[in-house]
Amino acid sequence: MSEDILEIDAIGLICPLPVLRLRKALEGVASGVAVRLLADDAVAVVDVPHFCAEAGHRFIEMEEAEGHQVYLVEKG
Repeated sequence: MSEDILEIDAIGLICPLPVLRLRKALEGVASGVAVRLLADDAVAVVDVPHFCAEAGHRFIEMEEAEGHQVYLVEKG
C-alpha cells in the first residue's frame, strides 16, 4: 500500500452516498493508493466491504471513531 491516503468525509450522508463518494474517489487515483472514508451511515458497515469485493478493491479495515466509522480501502 502506498503512503498516499486520500480522505473522504461522508459523515451525515445516507446510503448510497458514502459508497458513491468512495467509488468516485477511487476512479481518480492510481492502483495501490489508499482511501480513508469517514461515514456514520449504519448501512455503510455492509455496503463498503461489499462494494470493495465487487469492484476488486482491497478492504483493509474499519474502525469505530467517535460517532462514526473510519474505513480504509486500497484501490485494486
